[in-house]
Amino acid sequence: MYSVFIVDDEPIVLEGIRTTIDWENSNFSFAGEASDGEIALSMIQEIKPDILITDIKMPFMDGLALSAAIKKIQPWIKIIILSGHDEFDYAKKAISIGIEDYLLKPFTSKEIILSLQKAAERIDRERNQLSDINRMKEELKSSEKIVQRDFLSAVVHGEIDVASVMQKSAEYKIDLFSRYYKVLISKIESSTQNQQNQQMACSLVNSYSSSWEQTNCFFEHNNRLICICKGSNQNELEDNTYHIAETIEHIVTQNEDCNVITTIGKTVEHLSSLPESYEDAKQIIEMSNPDIHTRIISSDDIKTEGSNLLFLKENDPMVERLKYASKNDISIIIEESMKLINNNPGQFQFVASYLLGDLIFAVSKLIENLGGNIQDVKPEILTRSYIDSAIQNSETFSETLKSILTFSLEYRDSKITGKYQDVILKAKKYIDEHYADQNTTLTTVADVVCLSPNHFSTIFSQECKTTFIEYLTDVRIENAKRLLKETDMKGYDIAYECGFSDPHYFSYIFKKNTGLSPREYKGNL
Repeated sequence: MYSVFIVDDEPIVLEGIRTTIDWENSNFSFAGEASDGEIALSMIQEIKPDILITDIKMPFMDGLALSAAIKKIQPWIKIIILSGHDEFDYAKKAISIGIEDYLLKPFTSKEIILSLQKAAERIDRERNQLSDINRMKEELKSSEKIVQRDFLSAVVHGEIDVASVMQKSAEYKIDLFSRYYKVLISKIESSTQNQQNQQMACSLVNSYSSSWEQTNCFFEHNNRLICICKGSNQNELEDNTYHIAETIEHIVTQNEDCNVITTIGKTVEHLSSLPESYEDAKQIIEMSNPDIHTRIISSDDIKTEGSNLLFLKENDPMVERLKYASKNDISIIIEESMKLINNNPGQFQFVASYLLGDLIFAVSKLIENLGGNIQDVKPEILTRSYIDSAIQNSETFSETLKSILTFSLEYRDSKITGKYQDVILKAKKYIDEHYADQNTTLTTVADVVCLSPNHFSTIFSQECKTTFIEYLTDVRIENAKRLLKETDMKGYDIAYECGFSDPHYFSYIFKKNTGLSPREYKGNL
């Protein structure tokens, strides 16, 4: 199945293409549409279609500018240009950008379908080529690749001084110099432990990574990609890093058997500080929850105001363990505790008391580091009577451990995910108030909450379990339902009232979401 996005400022053209193709019975799916390049760019960044059909002449951002921008950020997208201008200069520029096909208006439905099929065949060929495991192995084995990989590895591990970095980067033709840096690590795995699927996903990522701007990438292990991301300012760096993280996730998850955890280290200003960002990302990925399959995690996401959970250091190993433990680890910790007790027969109460005290201390330090106070949030566990009651027998002891561990992980997770609670609430409030504005896009809402578009897109989808565009569309459809129920407004008026630029597109999306056309929906009320 190949997803298709359409951009044209003429509603009749949009409707014509949308209704020409039998989406349900073809190899193509309709991913969305827009009436100008600026809005389209924001939507495409999130939707990530396989094929883009775009008019060449549009307000704000024309089709060639849109195509050039898309080829930089999502090079796999195949682009079909529509034009009413039979001019060589347009075609020449389109070819230089890497356009798949160039159709002159007026065109027939047969021409559109043939062009889509041609693009799909090209996608298949590229996927097969990019998924060639032997090709990846040969590339990684080549002496030049090995030298570059070893050099970049030495840089992030701090095994080479800055003077040598400057000398060798020039020698190897690697541009490493920038104002700001972040290190990103992606761990790619097969859910079923299928090594071929895993290697194919890694191969795809490896092939596309060479086209990413402001980034130097290498595979540290067979399935662990390291990216050194650069930016002239911190906002540019953040947007670039999250864009790459989302791109990696999109490429890997094209194979339903594969998943990827991507972690992002802190921002640093000097090459000599790159190991700090690398260690930052490495600690998160090595201690990430095993039950999390695909996620993007930044070190900023596990920092709280005035404190840093990631770098909490304590002599007690339980404190370190609680920072990253998952709910699956609760039973493991309890089993380990009971095993220690069983290895010391006749000393149940003594050992249990020691273990429980150690856990309470660790939980107290964790909560303190997250800005809380154990005496405020769970004072009862500090009393002697609580411990005495818990160590009466092994069953009570196990239940007490489970209760404390569950509480500590829930408290930790509430503080970490709660970091963006205000951002999500503010974004949803803005959407509720501005859904009727056709210019309400991912970019405009990201500006409102003071995040880069790619960072906001990641946070929104992970916190809300839906994409920004899906959420905005749902809000618009729900308000359309309300107007259909409560008013006698015409369908085309409701479309404009709910933020849709084209009544026909509104009808299509309404039926896609509800199973009924607006007229049928109102008739059933």
